[in-house]
Amino acid sequence: MKFPAAHRKSRAFTLVEIMMAIMVFMMVIAAIYSTWVLVMRATKVGQDAAAQAQRQRVAMRTIEDGLMSIQSFQASLQYYNFLVVGGNDSLLSFASRVPEIFPRNGKFGDFSLRRLTFSVETSQTGEKNLVLRQNPILMDRDEDEKKYPLVLARNVKKFIVECLDTNQLDWVTEWDSTNTIPAMIRVGLVLGGNTADGGSAPEFSVVRSFSMPSGMMPAAVQRGGAAASSGLPPLIPPVIKR
Repeated sequence: MKFPAAHRKSRAFTLVEIMMAIMVFMMVIAAIYSTWVLVMRATKVGQDAAAQAQRQRVAMRTIEDGLMSIQSFQASLQYYNFLVVGGNDSLLSFASRVPEIFPRNGKFGDFSLRRLTFSVETSQTGEKNLVLRQNPILMDRDEDEKKYPLVLARNVKKFIVECLDTNQLDWVTEWDSTNTIPAMIRVGLVLGGNTADGGSAPEFSVVRSFSMPSGMMPAAVQRGGAAASSGLPPLIPPVIKR
């Protein structure tokens, strides 16, 4: 005797099988999500490291461009003195005839001979930034440069400037010989992660040494006294263009 189709026993998933399938599916989703999180975290670390390295390159290139165009005249030390104040947050200030690619050239126009001051300052968020202030020689620094300096690097852990003292044959962190320019300068910069974006990059450090391309022009030569007595024409400081 055959039962009607409505009375035949139909096969279906049990509750246990459904729960097992859901658990397996959740495990697969969790594995995919964990992998995605790791990939995103690694990408963020790589982006932070790349941005950090780029900030270091920009900061060091700006300092190098300024130093390679340095000018100083002994007869006008109030405008051309070379100053280094040491410590982990050093201050570097000097006069330079900056190249055409130097930052903020558009603001200063034809005034390429400017005083450059690199220093570390604490921002409103509490992080330390390496900033650059500029003003043309013979002109005071304007309010815009005082309040809104150019930020070269953020989250600076250390900015160390050392000068080679040829008398001591050693590196010094203070330069008070206002009538001379050191033969070599060593600049160290340590940056932390980009805290503004919750950065996870480790600290990056770089040290560069620069040989000064020129020295201070003696007052006698600048005024023509030595040149007149020797019969030689007055020396003209070179102008370095890039």
